[in-house]
Amino acid sequence: MIPQIWKYHKLPLLLALLSLVFYWVFAYDLVRNDFIKLLSLYAALFFLFYKIIQLGKTDFWLLAFIAFILRLIFLPVIPNLSQDFYRFIWDGRMLLEGFNPYLTTPLSYVEAGTMDVVAQANQLYTGMGDLNGSHYTNYPPVNQLCFAIAGLFSGNSIIGSAIVFRIIILIADMGIIILGKKLLQKMGLPIHAIFWYALNPFIIIEMTGNLHFESVMLFFVIWSLYLLYKGKWFWSAVLLAFSVSVKLLPLLFLPLLFQFLLARNNTSDRNLFLNFKGWKNATLYYLVVLGTVALTFAPFLTGDFAKNFGASIALWFQNFEFNASIYYIIRWYGFQTVGWNIIADVGPLLPRYVVGFLLLLAFFRKNKTLKAAITAILLGISFYFLLSTTVHPWYVATPLLLCVFTKYRFPLIWSFTIILSYSAYGPEGFKENLWLVATEYVIVLSVFLWEVFRKGKKPILV
Repeated sequence: MIPQIWKYHKLPLLLALLSLVFYWVFAYDLVRNDFIKLLSLYAALFFLFYKIIQLGKTDFWLLAFIAFILRLIFLPVIPNLSQDFYRFIWDGRMLLEGFNPYLTTPLSYVEAGTMDVVAQANQLYTGMGDLNGSHYTNYPPVNQLCFAIAGLFSGNSIIGSAIVFRIIILIADMGIIILGKKLLQKMGLPIHAIFWYALNPFIIIEMTGNLHFESVMLFFVIWSLYLLYKGKWFWSAVLLAFSVSVKLLPLLFLPLLFQFLLARNNTSDRNLFLNFKGWKNATLYYLVVLGTVALTFAPFLTGDFAKNFGASIALWFQNFEFNASIYYIIRWYGFQTVGWNIIADVGPLLPRYVVGFLLLLAFFRKNKTLKAAITAILLGISFYFLLSTTVHPWYVATPLLLCVFTKYRFPLIWSFTIILSYSAYGPEGFKENLWLVATEYVIVLSVFLWEVFRKGKKPILV
């Protein structure tokens, strides 16, 4: 069997072996502030990723095997581009000790001198940093469950907890490959397109390498969309709720599924918005989603939960700034007109424009088919990120996965240019290069506009 695979797929396998070498260097011999080395490795991996798909796209399981093997390189290492996982471990161990992780901050235990609250508390606090440790957690309950699983199986080892996280994320990515294949088949699209996500070095590095749980969220999203396509709306709603309870982002999907829910089982020719049965379908779907989300949060709804969780979410709109696009232009205008940073005033306003845009897409764009609805979600989420004050690299995972079910490929380009944001972490500390930020978004927006106005309906990369 193996000799036969080698005989017919020699070149893609050789490129995969070369990728393994580059991933090994990335995982074991790279520090975040060495931007030139980081960019060089990433560019090489991105080229190899493109060639592997180009040469091996006729053999789905070969590409799936390569995607699995490449992730294993990262299994026993500490992430070198992100320190968020230390907070994940802290939250999980707090939960297993019987504490509500939403009610206290790690800093509060430092100040009280009670750092024996969880195993390796000093190491975890040092790892997460003062900024992360001084804020209340903003990770929803299903995500907290993943953290607790790591604490259950590795309550006294940081590297052991990282391995458990990686296994969870790897399983989620394999699930995305399988369910993505099925959904692409149902939609009449090329099944190898799922590997624009699954083999993408951005996904392998940010999810498996840096331990971000967008993969788990997106696993539930794709499973939900697949079941919705098959007409199993109840379980689709439950799974979409689970995705919300990993990351809150899929809440933005709800209005953009509205027309598809209205059109479900609609056999009449009358106006879609006058379909009473459709309204009933949509209402029930939304009630199940919101009700399930509420159930996942129920065990934590004590004390100052709402206040603390809300304050943590508000930080992303009123305090934090990173790799933004339109917001940075607004900020520059603020400095020119009033002389100071206007994030506290503008930050809370930007979500209102996002909601307005989502409602326009929901009611004035034709989203009756699942492909049209996914396209609307892709456009809505991308607009949300364009107006955000903070866009960390791993956020791009959501538009990247969505795009494989549409004619758009600009998130694929974004998954490459997003690496420019790491230039902010230099040897002398954190400082963003706004020229590189501008380059990132000019390229992405140019590709997007080209895709919108070009005559062809097929994706630029099939």
